[in-house]
Amino acid sequence: MTDSRTPGEQKRAILLVTCAAAFVFPFMGSSVNVALPSIGVGLKMSAIEIAWVATAFLLTSSILLIPFGRIADAHGRKRILTTGVGVYTVGSVLAAVSLNGTMLIIARAIQGSGGAMLASTAVAILAAAFEPGERGKALGINAASLYAGLSVGPAIGGILTQALGWRAVFMVNVPLGLALFLAARLKLPAQKPHSVEVAFDWSGFMAYAVFLSGSVYGLTQLPATRAFISIVIGLAAFLVLLRIERGSKNPLVDISLFRHNLPFAMSNLAAFLNYTAFYAATFLLSIYLQVAAGFTPRTAGLVLVSMPVIQAVVSPLAGRLSDRIEPRLLASVGMALTAGALFTMSQLDAFSPVELIIFALALLGLGVGIFASPNTNAVMASVHSNRYGVAAATLSTTRQVGMVLSMGIATLFIASEIGAADISSAAPQLFIAAMQSTFALCTVACLIGIIASIARGSAHHPVAARHEP
Repeated sequence: MTDSRTPGEQKRAILLVTCAAAFVFPFMGSSVNVALPSIGVGLKMSAIEIAWVATAFLLTSSILLIPFGRIADAHGRKRILTTGVGVYTVGSVLAAVSLNGTMLIIARAIQGSGGAMLASTAVAILAAAFEPGERGKALGINAASLYAGLSVGPAIGGILTQALGWRAVFMVNVPLGLALFLAARLKLPAQKPHSVEVAFDWSGFMAYAVFLSGSVYGLTQLPATRAFISIVIGLAAFLVLLRIERGSKNPLVDISLFRHNLPFAMSNLAAFLNYTAFYAATFLLSIYLQVAAGFTPRTAGLVLVSMPVIQAVVSPLAGRLSDRIEPRLLASVGMALTAGALFTMSQLDAFSPVELIIFALALLGLGVGIFASPNTNAVMASVHSNRYGVAAATLSTTRQVGMVLSMGIATLFIASEIGAADISSAAPQLFIAAMQSTFALCTVACLIGIIASIARGSAHHPVAARHEP
């Protein structure tokens, strides 16, 4: 059946669906963060187990992003996107009816699988539909939708948790997921595969999965002996991965993109460091506001809104500017502002005024909002259109790994200060010490990220993909 819509109508449909997808998943993450203290009490979970409610989603999606990006390029991005929305919705139902912490963490892993299918396809679909001169604007609107999800999530999550309990936070995603599934099926134009199907790199995938899972699990278990063993196994798997991918005809992780394409490599490194630096902020401040400052879930959610609201306003403007101004300049300014915000957060204590907290969150939102869209534009401009799926999946993976590492750093400091104690019964000062240490280390990561952002080179050359071999 042929599509009778004009190219302009098809573009608007694609923008609508990908923006809806960009809204749903951060909405879940930010709303769940506000509910974490209540989840911990309700399911009798320790502070480390609570952190795994967030980490399980991130780790699973990180492992599966690149494989699904390759599958989507070979079999059609629309098919993978709609399947991902379905899997995500099923995971939401399972999370809502979880009877214990283990079941909830498994449900979050299922959600992460669906998230990987969506994140590896949505940006690729959008980038393929818009020409370079208008792509930055489209990506900016998409990023604004993402930050709108982050904005609404804490407020609604806090209200639902306080009024109906934490399970309502997961149930509200079920109708959202069903609506997105129908919109994707009906509104997205039919899409042919964008690359030739090739044999899947199973050995590379196994090494990649062991690298991520071993490293992250080890971080969360420090300083126990099993933590060092796990980290060593993860690092050894990384070396094996590099060896496998260099000799593979159809590598899972295309090392050549990093070796021969400086804008691509540095843009991904900048994204990794940016997300490593800022991602744990909402998780930490949600617990800080409720456990140390004594706020209700609803009030904590309203305070946390100040960060993503700024991001939602700034991202479209930054994306539009990145079509005319070098992305590295905009992204580097954003990274510097992010570093300033994180340093401010590292100084928070039990007596910090709420105005200072809101200022730090707003500054963080400004920095991340200026960074994200230009950086994504630079990545997609650095490769040919037949590799958009792999490029988008690789960028999403570097961001996800950054998020996982950010949570791993936070979990490490929490474990060192609080141990396996219940978060609600531990002395607030111990959590504050862990939070301050996390933000101090993340500030350093962000400062290093400025160097990577500046070093990426120009993204506005006529044929940016010429860097590829």
